[in-house]
Amino acid sequence: MARDFNAIMGYRFEELHVGMTAETSRTVTDADILMFAGVSGDMNPVHMDDEFAATTMFKGRIAHGFLTVSFVSSVLGTKMPGPGAVYVSQTVRFLAPVHSGDTVVSRATVIGLLPEKRRVTLDTRCIVRDKVVLEGEAVVFIPPR
Repeated sequence: MARDFNAIMGYRFEELHVGMTAETSRTVTDADILMFAGVSGDMNPVHMDDEFAATTMFKGRIAHGFLTVSFVSSVLGTKMPGPGAVYVSQTVRFLAPVHSGDTVVSRATVIGLLPEKRRVTLDTRCIVRDKVVLEGEAVVFIPPR
């Protein structure tokens, strides 16, 4: 018997409208940084070495930028548009560092719809203590069901 995935799928393209917003939050831990380094292979000492990182402009270790970007993926893949959506592109500007212990609120807002291609454009942001640390724009494809 085939599974019915409708119960876990996200928004249908037709349900989306400009201005819709969704967000998630996550507190970054040392374990997150270590696991991301292991998966990505990025062992830059600004992420891994307290003593080295203390000599940088950040005055301590910072999370990988793309760890923070992955929190945007979490919003898109779990909240809006949700399961079934497929990333097409993502632009990103890093505006401030994220440290272990920071709670990152990741927000996506629909800013454009392209019905003929079933593509949604979203403003994407990550915020720590009311400061935008990352901003960009994502395009996702919503497959028909």
